Amino acid sequence: MIQGFSKAINQFLAPLLSLTSLLLILFAYLAPVVMLQTQVALLTVTPSASLTEPAGDAGSVDGPSIFLGPLGSCERPNNAAATNCSMPSVSPHYDLSVLPSNAPDLLNAPTATTPVFIAISLAFTMIFFMLFTMTALRSKLGKLGPFFDKPSVQRYTAWIGLFGFMIGFTSFLVIRMWFGKAVEDFNAAILKGGADSPQLVANTANGFVMIYVGFAFYAVPLVCSLAKLHVMATEKAA
Repeated sequence: MIQGFSKAINQFLAPLLSLTSLLLILFAYLAPVVMLQTQVALLTVTPSASLTEPAGDAGSVDGPSIFLGPLGSCERPNNAAATNCSMPSVSPHYDLSVLPSNAPDLLNAPTATTPVFIAISLAFTMIFFMLFTMTALRSKLGKLGPFFDKPSVQRYTAWIGLFGFMIGFTSFLVIRMWFGKAVEDFNAAILKGGADSPQLVANTANGFVMIYVGFAFYAVPLVCSLAKLHVMATEKAA
C-alpha cells in the first residue's frame, strides 16, 4: 500500500504540482500588464479613507487605483473607468500620473536585474517540469524510457530544479522586501499629511500569495528529484 502511494505521488501528484507551481509563478510574473489587470498584482494603491479618516467608510471612497507588478503597472482614474497598462518591460517605469499631485512619490520599480532573474528562473522551472515529468513517467515512454532513466539525466533534472527554485525564490523575496518598504513609506506619508493627504492606501497584494503557494508546490517535485539523486548515490556507494 505504501509502495503504491509513493508511486502515485512520484508519477502523478508531483508532476501535477510542478505544472501548477509553474503556472502560478508565471501568472504572478506577467500580471498585471499582460493578464489579470485588476485581479492580480504585487502592490496596489486604492482609494480608501482608512488612513485619513479611520472612522470613515472606506468602501464609499472613489478615486484612482494603481496595480504594480514585476513588468509594469496598470492604472485607472476612478473605480468606473477603464484600466490602462504600460508596456511590459524587465526595467519598468511605473505610470503614476493618475495619482493626485499631493500623493507621496515613493513607488519605484525594483532594480532591472530582478525581473531578468525571475525570467531565468521561469526558464529553469519550465525545463525542470518537462524533465521531471519525463523521468517520472519513463516507464510509460517506451524506447525513450531508458534515456530518462540515466543517472546523468536524473542529476541534471535535480540541479536545474534547484537552480530554478533558488533564483526565483530569492528574486521574489527581494521584490517583497522592496515593495514592503514602499508600502510602509507611502502609508506613513499619508498618515503624516493627515486630512490634507489624498484618500489612498497602499498594500502588498495577492500576487505574493500566488508566489508563496507556487513555490510551496514547487518544493514537492524538487524534493522528490533530490531524493532520487540521493538514493542513486547511496546505491552507487554500496
